[in-house]
Formats: sequence, structure tokens, C-alpha cells
Amino acid sequence: MKKSKTVEEFKKFITKGNVADMAVGIIVGGAFQKIVTSFVNDLVMPIVGLFTGGVNFNDQFAILKLPEGVDAAQVTSLEVAKELGVTTLNYGSFITIVLDFLILALTVFFLVKGINKVKENAEKLKKEEEAAAAPAAPTTKKCPYCCTEIAIEATRCPHCTSELDK
Repeated sequence: MKKSKTVEEFKKFITKGNVADMAVGIIVGGAFQKIVTSFVNDLVMPIVGLFTGGVNFNDQFAILKLPEGVDAAQVTSLEVAKELGVTTLNYGSFITIVLDFLILALTVFFLVKGINKVKENAEKLKKEEEAAAAPAAPTTKKCPYCCTEIAIEATRCPHCTSELDK
């Protein structure tokens, strides 16, 4: 039985180390998203609520459509609206999710910025080490006639007076 080209390509893809790294990144990212969501919902939004007179942003909504027999005065919260079948625009929840995203994006930005700085410093250090390890340019050479050590710029040997090639 002949394996298809796609199966072979998938096998190569899945056995590369990058897939495992990507999987770990996705799992850690999911866990980090829970931390950010908790940060926004449990720490940021209550403080925002204090500045807005105790308003819980997650419960902010606008009524778009009321079912027959339901009065707008009956809709006192988002939960009640859902129970009564009221069509709502949940802008408070949207604002909270946007804050989640902005905090997550800002955190990832600073994380990538830090990683790039570490890479930059590592590359700079590597270049410095390579420069220090590079052999110094020679300052002397041997006269091909008398084998005496002479200055590299010399055009005539000071010992045997032979003319040297440049």
C-alpha cells in the first residue's frame, strides 16, 4: 500500500521539534489568557466600577428587542433579560473582552521585546568574542633570502640588503 504525499508531508511536519514548541506555546498561552481574564475581571473592572459609581461593566447592556408581553421595566439585569428572552447588545462584556485583549497584547509585546533584547545582547557578545578570538594581523615577515625576521612593510632586507617583493 502506497502512502500519499500528503501523509508523508504531515509525518515530517509533526515530527519536527517546532510542532512540540508550538504546542507548548499554545497551552501556556491558554493558561496565560485565563490569568489575564481573571486580572481584568477581578482586579481592573472593580476599580473601573468604583470610578463609574459601582457599575459592573460585565452587566452593562442595551435592549434591542423585547418579546411580546415583556416590559422594559422588568429587565433589571442581564440575567433577567436572558431569562425573559430579550435581545440585548452586551457592550459591557465587549469592553471587558477588549481590555483582556489589550492587556494580553501589551504583555506579549513586552515579552517579545525582552526576548529580542536578549537575542541582540547575545549576538553582540558573540561578535565581541569572535573579534577577541580573531588572530591579530602579522607585523613581521621572513626575508626569503636570509630568513631573518623583518618588518612587514620592508621592501629591502636590513640584514642582507636583498630587494623584496611587495
